[in-house]
Amino acid sequence: MGIRILKGGMMTTVQDLGRTGYQSQGFSVAGVMDVRSFKIANLLLDNPENEAVLEFTLIGPTLEFTSATIIAITGGDFQPTINGEPAPMYTAIYMNKGDILKFGSARTGSRGYIAFSSYLDIPVVMGSRCTNMKSKIGGFKGRKLQAGDYMNFRIKRRYLPFFLSRKLEPDNFDQDSTTLRVVMGPQDSKFSKQGIETFLTSEYTVTSEFDRMGCRLDGAFIAPKESSDIISDGIAFGSIQVPAHGKPIILLADRQTTGGYAKIATVASVDIPKIVQRKTDHKIRFEAITVQEAQELYLKEQKELDKMRKIIHKPCKEVLDCRLVAKRLTKLFEE
Repeated sequence: MGIRILKGGMMTTVQDLGRTGYQSQGFSVAGVMDVRSFKIANLLLDNPENEAVLEFTLIGPTLEFTSATIIAITGGDFQPTINGEPAPMYTAIYMNKGDILKFGSARTGSRGYIAFSSYLDIPVVMGSRCTNMKSKIGGFKGRKLQAGDYMNFRIKRRYLPFFLSRKLEPDNFDQDSTTLRVVMGPQDSKFSKQGIETFLTSEYTVTSEFDRMGCRLDGAFIAPKESSDIISDGIAFGSIQVPAHGKPIILLADRQTTGGYAKIATVASVDIPKIVQRKTDHKIRFEAITVQEAQELYLKEQKELDKMRKIIHKPCKEVLDCRLVAKRLTKLFEE
């Protein structure tokens, strides 16, 4: 009762919100790159907010379902199909035993997510099911998925018939350029006035050096006052380091726990999905905001998620006569 991996895609791993509380011991947090897409996928299924999902990058996996369940697909558009037919995104989808779910390359965005109503049977390691590939712990054997892997489900769940009517509007990831709102610091004082102005007025390009650890940008030189070296200190999700070469590096989910380069700013958490869903050669600009503004943006996003929850819990007219759906769900739990 679970899923078999027929093709692993480019980078498919088990992820949740990450392994917190262990950075002092050298373990990075890891976890999903796009927290918003992750939360929406679990929300569509009434899963716990931190339930583990599959995250995939640029080229998605191909999965075979060995038992019936319900799934939700969010993030970039990887052109998903079920048994060769186009599959919807941002909706609850019934999967029969034997169904094949296949993803192609990312048409928009660069990362996608699959949540499962039956929950992946992945052991909890240090409080998380996420994969840390550098430490080779968590997830499925501490590594990315590959052909032949098999994962069981943990539970069977029952649903009201109108469950399969749930649908939300997909997020838009097809922009070639975007602006990231940032809170300046903690070491912006290490940079000259001209360097700060360059950072906030220049357009930077996403390079091919872009993975779960970080995204290196190319563009105008950001001048320090003297040196950008500092005594190593902690690094947050979205910290922007500027090494001696003067080009910004945005540090992401698999970032190192500490670093010795000055951090000119930190990306507001609500804007991190914008960078992790970019592709090579996409353009980035930065806009400075205050801590209070970043907090207000975060609270606004939480209200949006609450609104989505209310939307999916309201049955639509098309499924008031839900005998067909009920029949399918009965079949699901008789298997």
